[in-house]
Amino acid sequence: MAPARGRPVGSEVVHVLAELSLNPEHLIRTFGTIGLIAIIFAESGLLVGFFLPGDSLLFTAGLLASQGKLNLAVILVGCFLAAFIGDQVGYAFGKKVGPSIFKRPDSRWFKHENVERAEEFFEHHGSKTIVLARFVPVVRTFAPIVAGVSTMKYRTFVFYNVIGAFLWAVGVTMLGYWLGNTIPNIDKYLLPIVFGIIAVSLIPVAVEYRRQKKKAADVPTVDESRDG
Repeated sequence: MAPARGRPVGSEVVHVLAELSLNPEHLIRTFGTIGLIAIIFAESGLLVGFFLPGDSLLFTAGLLASQGKLNLAVILVGCFLAAFIGDQVGYAFGKKVGPSIFKRPDSRWFKHENVERAEEFFEHHGSKTIVLARFVPVVRTFAPIVAGVSTMKYRTFVFYNVIGAFLWAVGVTMLGYWLGNTIPNIDKYLLPIVFGIIAVSLIPVAVEYRRQKKKAADVPTVDESRDG
């Protein structure tokens, strides 16, 4: 794919990854095992990784491993460590930046609403957010940062981070591996499965969006307050 003329290199990389995100098999074939591990790390700990397709990527990696195209042990250990270390980096970043992150202006890589969504998720679920957020796109990138900003103890964060990284990185990968060994020619249905995974992973986001919309609608306006 030739770079678009006049487009910055960083934008071109994002453009390519965005196109490949709907085809995780192509993404893995393009970037290999090292690329897979790097993407899992970026989605877990870097602000620029919030748009990456972690769930479908892990599932597809497991599926390819069941066909002997990837080394299962390498991707399990590599992705687990990438997910764990990524969240540790996010926590350290949040700890260093502190509450000032909530005053940071929006940019291409940083959207205030994403941090607020993670903060609300954190307030609702507490420490369990570090585990649950693994399965919620966008929130999983910002949750460790919010944890670092908050008063969450480091030891507590590490404990839940280990559990979350294992359930997500190992669990989703092994699901793909198991289905690959159980259902003949499952790769023929890979695209519908990927879309299904994306759809399911977006359900919590949609529910949260609807809840916030309803909450905003329930807040009385200034005129209504005066009339009351």
